[in-house]
Order: sequence, then C-alpha cells, then structure tokens
Amino acid sequence: MRITLTTFLTLDGVMQAPGKPTEDTSGGFRHGGWQFHYADEELMTYTTKWFAEADAFLLGRRTYEIFADYWPTVTDPGNVVASRLNALPKYVVSATLDRAEWHDTTLISSDVLGKVAELKARPGRELQVHGSGVLARSLLDHGLVDELRLWTYPVVLGEGKRLFEPGRVATAMSLVESRPTGSGCVLSVYRPAGEPSHGDFTRQGQD
Repeated sequence: MRITLTTFLTLDGVMQAPGKPTEDTSGGFRHGGWQFHYADEELMTYTTKWFAEADAFLLGRRTYEIFADYWPTVTDPGNVVASRLNALPKYVVSATLDRAEWHDTTLISSDVLGKVAELKARPGRELQVHGSGVLARSLLDHGLVDELRLWTYPVVLGEGKRLFEPGRVATAMSLVESRPTGSGCVLSVYRPAGEPSHGDFTRQGQD
C-alpha cells in the first residue's frame, strides 16, 4: 500500500483543530473550527473520491479519538467516508491508549516506524493518514509518505500546531495537482522528490 497524507492548513501552516472549537485546545489554542466556513462542494467531492481508495487507515491518538467519537454514529450506507472508516482496518499510534473499541482497530505502541513499514509493504491501494500531526511529521521525516494532499485555506491564525515546524528533514516536493476551490481554498497534491537541490544566482551564466 502507498501511504497518503491529507490535512487542512491555514496560510501560515497551522493544522490544529480545523473542525470545531473543542477539537484541540492544547497550548491555549483559541481558533478551533477555523475551516468550517470554507467547506464547499469541491471538498466533499475530493474527500469522497479519496476515501473510496482507502484500504486501511493510520492515525495518531488525538485524531483517532476525534474520529471514533463521531463517525460510528453516521450509519448512512451512502456516506463513503463513514462507510470506509467504520468498516476498514484502523491502526492507531499511541503510547497512552491501552484499548481501542472502534471496530477493527489495532494499537501500535512500539517500533512504530518498523510496523508502519510492514503495513506499507502489504498489498493494497492506500494506507491513509488524516491529520495526525505528530505522526505525520515523523512519517515525512523518515520518507514513508508517498503523497501529500494539502488543503490550504485563506486564513492566518498566528498560533497553533503546524505540519512543517522547524527541524523537519529537508525534502523536495513534486507538484502533481493544484486547483482553487470556490471558497478560496487551494488544493495541492505533492509527492516527495528526494533532497532539495541548491544553486547560486550570482554565478548564473558563469559556469
């Protein structure tokens, strides 16, 4: 399976608590629910399309708890997101959870990178990561993500947890797709492209 990462970002890179005010208030975050007024038809179209490609999910503890609190209550068989999340295997990376009651959930509490590599090596389409900031940063740093799907919204918050914080491993990206939505969001799909290359404009034309 290939690992895909989907997340919502502000213009200044914040990914914390896009869904509702109480989603994640850690660090005194005051802007939970910032994505709500930008949700549009394109978001639902792409979300449905991508969830239909999932064969399993890999989630961090906080994202798992948010999903497990809501999605099991959605029983409409026509809802692709709920149907996939409720039926497919879910792997949760956590050092604190001692049990997970959502259907077909497996906890990963040790040798995380090794076990993720084992999952990635299994046959299938996509092992999907949604949100899960701490996990996502680790997977990116260790070259385990095959595709990034970033929804960037026209809002600046000035605080909050970011996907690309200082200290990340330097990585070049190849842009696969980019399109604006009606709400002003920009969807960008990237694939890692090795180490960044470097040059010197002052030497341009001298070599």
